[in-house]
Amino acid sequence: MAIVEDGELVEVHFDAPARRALVGNIYQGKVETVLPGMGAAFVNVGERKALFLSEHEISDALLVAKGFEPWKESVPIQKVLRPGDTVLIQVRREGMGKKNPQGTTKISLPGRYWVFLPTEDRVGISRRVGDPEDAKRLRRIAHELKGEGQGLIARTAAFHADEEELAVDFRRLQEVWGGIERAAAEATPPQLLHEPLDLVRTLVRDRFLETVNSLIVDDADEQKGIQEFLGELRLPHLRRRVRLYRGQVPLFVRYDIERRLREALQRKIPLQAGGFLVVDETEALTAIDVNTGSDIRHRTQDSAILSTNLEAAKEIPRILRLRKISGIIIVDLVDMESEADEQKVIARLEAELKKDRVPVDLIGITKLGLVEITRRREGESLIAMIEDNGES
Repeated sequence: MAIVEDGELVEVHFDAPARRALVGNIYQGKVETVLPGMGAAFVNVGERKALFLSEHEISDALLVAKGFEPWKESVPIQKVLRPGDTVLIQVRREGMGKKNPQGTTKISLPGRYWVFLPTEDRVGISRRVGDPEDAKRLRRIAHELKGEGQGLIARTAAFHADEEELAVDFRRLQEVWGGIERAAAEATPPQLLHEPLDLVRTLVRDRFLETVNSLIVDDADEQKGIQEFLGELRLPHLRRRVRLYRGQVPLFVRYDIERRLREALQRKIPLQAGGFLVVDETEALTAIDVNTGSDIRHRTQDSAILSTNLEAAKEIPRILRLRKISGIIIVDLVDMESEADEQKVIARLEAELKKDRVPVDLIGITKLGLVEITRRREGESLIAMIEDNGES
């Protein structure tokens, strides 16, 4: 699936046939090893690799069940878990390279409007809900809905929902959790108990907001399935926005998705004003070099530099989202003499980074004039995923 905003390709999502995604899966697992020195354990869930469980990912509910008071003390993992113990665990991050996937006992179940935290007592509001009054309303409703020892995080879509819609979404998540608990009570570990929605329905639930003009599909059965799913979500008014593409030319070719994706995956990415970006992804970090190019004859040098940096400040966040680049990102802007120009570029960069659904931090500018950015790791980059599929 491709997401286009204001005519720009900003995200591409696809199922990788070479590997089954594990993030979101919930298992009844069995503790294999406890490593006090690392503050961690490895949990067998029946997959190719055991889950790495840090003591920081032990839920309050598990600590209380073991007789501890987590609000009073920090409890080392060896006092909570022993080899052979059964534990309900969820995959929070895919394994990368030789690293094991990471697990958590802080279970989270995402819905349309809420993320339900059945094992953590807290309330949170999406950082995209900017209005204090809306945040206050959602916080009040969350406290009214959730049970003792449970938590709720209001998602961006909750901003537009009324109290009945919010309550229905929460009850649906409660039913899912009840089913997981019943399955866990009968399971023989290691055993898979719950898998999240498939890619298409996850994106429909999370990204098909009121602000989306249309969802275009090229398969009639898929269109019908999505419309039925929207009915389950009590969003029948969005069904008419699911459009069936009937053209002879492939959908991604018709909307120029393939060409734009190929261009964005190149090491050298042209900018409209004549400059270009050079993107180098390594295991340690991603370096992005901004260049003016050679054709600046019709503009003053300062004007050309500012124009190039401003365009780069808009393009770089799009590239990070599209290529799923995460971790440490270092940007080498074209040197600017004017501090005012530098502030304009940083302000543009900050504004564009805020459009990203993945948490991103603009750390600042180093003494060498390099811009430091961190983006939360959500898995492999798009290039790594494509390379993995090519090798399989």
